[in-house]
This record gives sequence, structure tokens and C-alpha cells, in this order.
Amino acid sequence: MTRAFQKTLRPPLQGGADRCSRFQARPLLDSIQALGLKPARTIPRRARIDWAHCFLKCPRRILFLLFAFILAALPASAATKHHASPTPTPSPTPDDGVPGVHAASVIVLDARTGEVIYEKNADDRRPAASTQKLLTGLIVAEDGNLSAPVTVDYSDTQCEPVKLDIQPGQVYRRFDLLQVMLVHSMNDVARCLARDNAGSLEAFADRMNHKAAELGMANSHFVNPNGLPIPDQYTTARDMSKLAFAAYHNSILRSIVCLKEVDFQYADGRVRKFENTNHVLLTWPNCNGMKTGFTDAAGHCLVSSATNGTRDVICVMLGDNSSIWKDSYTLLSWALAGGQPARIGATN
Repeated sequence: MTRAFQKTLRPPLQGGADRCSRFQARPLLDSIQALGLKPARTIPRRARIDWAHCFLKCPRRILFLLFAFILAALPASAATKHHASPTPTPSPTPDDGVPGVHAASVIVLDARTGEVIYEKNADDRRPAASTQKLLTGLIVAEDGNLSAPVTVDYSDTQCEPVKLDIQPGQVYRRFDLLQVMLVHSMNDVARCLARDNAGSLEAFADRMNHKAAELGMANSHFVNPNGLPIPDQYTTARDMSKLAFAAYHNSILRSIVCLKEVDFQYADGRVRKFENTNHVLLTWPNCNGMKTGFTDAAGHCLVSSATNGTRDVICVMLGDNSSIWKDSYTLLSWALAGGQPARIGATN
């Protein structure tokens, strides 16, 4: 570096400014020299002095501009590599044209043949919430004598949160209780029917597990008749599809789960209308059942069925969110439209 250029960076400053020039100018000169730059000799002396005076009074600005200059001189690829944003993870692409859904476990099957059309995490153990009332209903329906009277016991009423509010000592027809349980998912009614059927909830749980074994539900265990959270109670989407297949071919259950609403007459003569909890059934003509479920532990669960006259399909979803109605409709309509068996296994 020439002596003349060095002089341009040493203006006649006084006091503290002179000390600043001694401590700040030397590193700047070294940095400029390291970059291989040479001074422009044609710059007027006054301009050079003003330039140095301005920047020596603002050492932070000097460092910033120097850094910016060095960064600009880097290869474009290096700068891009340092500042590149991470590539967003794409949503899972549905396999073989199967619509994507949110449920943790899913299975779709042909309701006439039992052939599996699609599955996702179908063997993961999960709570099924009130969808397991299909098993309670199947046992009661198969035992028959549905016109028999059932007397409500105090123990039947000890449950929350969805209740018919039947009272101890009241008497109802067994079929009426079965109907309102499957349509509006009453937990106290499930307890009443279970106790009436087997003598106690514990004995009915044994009957549930025995029936589940008959249906080939080898990865399930039931403890209560209504699906409320309790330790050691679980099932899988595959097992629930086996239950749904049996329920679909039971004429009594088939005639109940397709109802959009029922009128229930209480023991005191009051009549109350209850709407089906299955929103897919309420809004889509092709849907013809079956059973809903929800708890905080299980999430939204739904066993649904549909027909177009030439094909019948069943869809089981466990652990979905509030999109479950749309998800169920989407898969059912895809299957009815001729959806072919897709790759088996987890898709996400």
C-alpha cells in the first residue's frame, strides 16, 4: 500500500478523534490490503479526507460495510447454501388414488364379500369409544326377545356424559332401549341393556370378549358396554371392521342404524325425538349407518356404511379429528365409485 494512500486515511483530527484514527484506521487498512484493493489516485484530496473522517467516526458502520463487501464477493453458491430455507415436507401422497384422510387407523371393505379395499395402520391398538356399542347391540339383538320389559336399576344410571336419564324402577321395552342406544349413543342405556342381558357389567364384558373371539377379533379386549375410557380396553380398525360386517348382516341392527331419528317415550308418557349422531347419514343419501364415537382418549371414531345399489362398503376410522365426517364420506364415495384394493399398510 502506498504512503500517499495511507495519508488520505489520516486527516488532521484532534484529541480523542486522533486516538480513534490510530486504533481504527490500521485494521481497516490491513483489511483493504488483504482484499487486494488499490487506491484510486485520481480522487481529490478533499474528498478523500472527508471520506476517511466520516467513516473513522463511525467504526461500526465501517465493519458493517466491510462485511457486506466481503459477503457480496463470495461465490453465489456458497451464499445460497448458507441462507437456503428448508424444503417444506409435502403432505403424504395418497397411494393408488386413495383419498388422503386424517384418521390414525382406517380400513375400508366390501360389505358383501368382506374383501379389504384399503387399510392404514389397521392393526394398531386403539380405544374405539362408542363405536363398540355395535358389539353390545349385536349381542342383545342376537339373544332376541326384544319385546320383553327391562327394569332400570340404580347402577345403570351411574355414568356420564351422554344419558337418556332413565330412572331406577322405570320399565321399558328392550327394543326401544336398543334403538335409542344405537341412534343417539346413550351410555346409561348401554349399561342397562348389558346388566339386563348378563346380570352384571362384568359378566357382560365376558360375553363381549367371547363374541369378539367368535368374530375373529383377535386383537381386542372389552371391559364395558359403552366405550367410555377404562384401562385395558382396546381394539383395532381391522377388528372393528369384522364387527361392522357382522352388524351389517344382522337385519335388526341394519334396520336401526339407518334411522336418522327416533321418538322415545319415557315411562311418564313424555315423548322426545332423538337425532342420529352420524352426520354422514344425515347429509348423504347413500349412507345407511352405522355408529359414531368420541372421547378425549379415542378422538373421533366412526363406523360407517354406504350403498349405491350395486356395491355396499364399510369404512372404519379410529382416532380422527373434526374432519371425520368429510373423511368418511370421501372414502365411502371413492369405494362406491369402484376403488380398487390399494397398497396395504401405513401410508404416513
